[in-house]
Amino acid sequence: MNSRISQRWRWAPLLAALSLCACGGAGGASGGSTPAPTPTPTPTPPGDTLGIPAGYQLVWSDEFDVAGLPDTSKWAYDVGMNKQGWHNNEKQYYSGPRAQNAEQRGGNLVITARKEQMSSAADWGGQSYTSTRLITAGKADWTYGYFEIRAKLPCGKGTWPAIWMLGSTGGWPAGGELDIMEQVGSNPTRVFSTTHTTSGSGGNGSGAATVVADPCTAFHTYQMEWNAQQIRFGIDGKSHFTYKNAGTGKAQWPFDAPQFLILNIAIGGDLGGPIDDAIFPVTMEVDYVRVYQAPKQ
Repeated sequence: MNSRISQRWRWAPLLAALSLCACGGAGGASGGSTPAPTPTPTPTPPGDTLGIPAGYQLVWSDEFDVAGLPDTSKWAYDVGMNKQGWHNNEKQYYSGPRAQNAEQRGGNLVITARKEQMSSAADWGGQSYTSTRLITAGKADWTYGYFEIRAKLPCGKGTWPAIWMLGSTGGWPAGGELDIMEQVGSNPTRVFSTTHTTSGSGGNGSGAATVVADPCTAFHTYQMEWNAQQIRFGIDGKSHFTYKNAGTGKAQWPFDAPQFLILNIAIGGDLGGPIDDAIFPVTMEVDYVRVYQAPKQ
């Protein structure tokens, strides 16, 4: 993996081309497409547990133990759509390295969304809010594995935090999208996971939601187990959605190729909805990100 900061810029054309992708999660395109409805909560089958598969080894992690800005050998800042505005009619400006929007402190990564205008920035597009969108593109990506992220989410109307992945190649939706966790502050106890493919994208993505009583006041582990047969999503060791490989081709299953990880808070837009300015600043705290894979044969 190349740790040079300049390496992140080679991803700008790809990320800008994701004109229909979920920025902060599943949703319609900026420009009036139908927004994605949040999936209906479904009960977790008894005994359907989710955890590190036997034999898997830790291959990548960030524990956020060193105070300061995020580690640039692991994370880049996605700022490519600031000038023209982000997807899904979102209202945020995503900053580059700036402790006010993303810093490591107290053993956590703290992403902060604020009510402010970055009018002095050359790429400012008139947004009234700032936030951060951290990506591993150009640093690390993975095909298959077990992913676990321990986080505490923001609350308040207008927030739209997400922990998700995009295909490193192939554009959107052909490259696929895996939304490990999404939530909107107007309905904070409803947490959902979604997959997006050519055969089912935007409002037609496949997913399910579950109820978490306290996602904004307590840390929870958000999990995904991805192999060649299926992808399972869970929270705190309980699976709530499984997407299976139907064997019908790439339109339904593009998930045999690398994906990179994204952490962000979007504000407003088609899914984030109306914004309550009294809530700011709001934070998403991430205790750790860990990726496990089966040993290579």
